Amino acid sequence: MDLSREYFVTHLECGLTGVPYEAGVVHGLSEAGRPLLVRYDLPALRDAVSRETFAARPASLWKWRELLPLADFSNRLELGEEATPILPLARTAARLGARALLVKDEGRLPTGSFKARGLVMALSMAKELGIAKIAMPTNGNAGAAAAAYAAAAGIEAVIFAPEETPEINIREIAAYGARVYRVNGQIDDCGKLVAAGKETQGWFDLSTLKEPYRIEGKKTMGLELVEQLGWRVPDVIFYPTGGGTGLIGMWKAFAELEAIGLIGPERPRMVAVQAEGCAPMVRAFENGERHAVRWDDPATIASGIRVPQAVGDFLILDAVRESGGFAIAVSDDAIAEAVTAVARDDGTLLCPEGGATLAAYEKALRTGLVGPDEEALLFNCATGLKYPLEDQSRRLDRHQPIDWSSL
Repeated sequence: MDLSREYFVTHLECGLTGVPYEAGVVHGLSEAGRPLLVRYDLPALRDAVSRETFAARPASLWKWRELLPLADFSNRLELGEEATPILPLARTAARLGARALLVKDEGRLPTGSFKARGLVMALSMAKELGIAKIAMPTNGNAGAAAAAYAAAAGIEAVIFAPEETPEINIREIAAYGARVYRVNGQIDDCGKLVAAGKETQGWFDLSTLKEPYRIEGKKTMGLELVEQLGWRVPDVIFYPTGGGTGLIGMWKAFAELEAIGLIGPERPRMVAVQAEGCAPMVRAFENGERHAVRWDDPATIASGIRVPQAVGDFLILDAVRESGGFAIAVSDDAIAEAVTAVARDDGTLLCPEGGATLAAYEKALRTGLVGPDEEALLFNCATGLKYPLEDQSRRLDRHQPIDWSSL
């Protein structure tokens, strides 16, 4: 692979105020306490790359390197970040009377979730910037991805997780060598511990959107799906939304692709999907607010979207509104039913958060928020194998007579 390239980052910018910040140095939040966004020399990029540039490269996250923030490409970390497939849910679509229903299956990525996209970029940049120790809160999959890439980079990792985090995630994080602590609170409580220990422990706060580069990694979902669909966008995207990094990143990706001449002005409607037991974005959207108040006593089986308050709330809500999309909440029962139904109909095992997108699509279809002729793309953000599955097996005693008619 030809690794030569120009460096196109110009600066960083506060997502709220637009104030610029220098590239190539360590940053957390802006002085306004809001996420920083990476900006590129898009006119120069327009002259430097084409559809053919990217099509000629292996189908990896790193094929988009001109649109990524590393100054020295040799600092990249790689654990096999291959392009994830877009699968048709043909029988589910037929059951629902829909023309086209697709799912992008992010469970194929390293550590089994789309968190690998954001964390490979955050840890690659940490390596480039000389950061030796990171800490972050997690509901599970982000902590696992951070621990894996920190191990690959030789960076020390300390992870804080709510007590109700799935056990497989806790053990996976520890297996990669990170120190993981269970905390009697929610993910934002864990985040407060990260912030409180920053001065005495000397770690860098890698919390969602408190550093600038996870967005750039998650942005590759948007770059990738556009190319996979023949350099076009679907009509509507249903995205499971906790911290919302991926939704923000994809919206940024579409704007950058248009600016460099690879797509036109068409945009998908962006749908922020949450659980009824933790729906701060839905409440803010319905109330016409730009910032979301913390959700008290969050509870849902979809642990990845159990985020009571997000620092990038305004960026999520801006993208949803600018796209003509909406925010929608679904019940845990509907999530569980969706996971079961699509597994049996189409042979695709969704995680609960992925199940939430299907439940939301069904709800939106019933209520007229989307039409049956619209092409909808769902995101399955992790392999369903990382979550507890109900035991529905039956037993046979091979030493006893078998009633074959009952099988």
